[in-house]
Amino acid sequence: MAAEISAQLVRELRESTGAGMMDCKRALQETNGDMEAAIVLLREKGMANAAKRADRATTEGLVGYRLASDQSRGTMVAIGCETEPVSNNEDFQAFGKKVLDLVEAEGIDAVAQLDEERAELSGKLGENIAVAGAARFEAVDGGRLGAYVHPPANKLGVLLNLRGGDDDLARKLAMHIAASNPRWIGREDVPEDAIAAEREIFANSDEVQSKPEQARDKIVEGMMNKRFFGANVLADQDWVHDDNLKVGKVLADAAAEVLEFQRFSLSG
Repeated sequence: MAAEISAQLVRELRESTGAGMMDCKRALQETNGDMEAAIVLLREKGMANAAKRADRATTEGLVGYRLASDQSRGTMVAIGCETEPVSNNEDFQAFGKKVLDLVEAEGIDAVAQLDEERAELSGKLGENIAVAGAARFEAVDGGRLGAYVHPPANKLGVLLNLRGGDDDLARKLAMHIAASNPRWIGREDVPEDAIAAEREIFANSDEVQSKPEQARDKIVEGMMNKRFFGANVLADQDWVHDDNLKVGKVLADAAAEVLEFQRFSLSG
């Protein structure tokens, strides 16, 4: 007669091995509740030590997206792993599709429902598997959604919500954001303390302090415009498709406005 496996025993085995809950229960059933034998069994199956794997960087993997045919919704997920071969593994890709389906249907908070399955896949593949990011945007009146994933590695992607413009502009903006990595959409979105801190750094730099005092404020403003706003604010960035234009000018000419965006990069 098989030993009765308590929930407490299953929890203890999971805490000591990091394996999935169901894997721990099956291992204990197969070993009649022998904790040490269950640990050995999980190690043999490659399911132990998931907790240790969880600390390892996931700089490989895939970013995927889906845009609804009626443009009402856009979804993007980033699923990380440790090596390129695993990113090409069928089970890994199937898990990524399941995450994408779930986020599209229920939103980003639903990802937690798949944590057990993620841990089991990690044990099976012997690598840390992580849901590195998820986003779901709903189109607003007069809006459209755009997305882009950079080939061939598919480790960098952008999802954005645009009011006005057209599908071509939405995709080009997503490509621009992928390449230029802005932190904010417009200057009004930049926190005042971030602006003040950056201005102080420039003002105290040797580059500025070496100039005549009466010229310093103007020099600092020029540095802020080019090196801070120009690098970090979407509207102030040079348009990657034509560096004679700023993104703000492109948007104004199209009577368009970026409402929100999310950029995922598995390589950092």
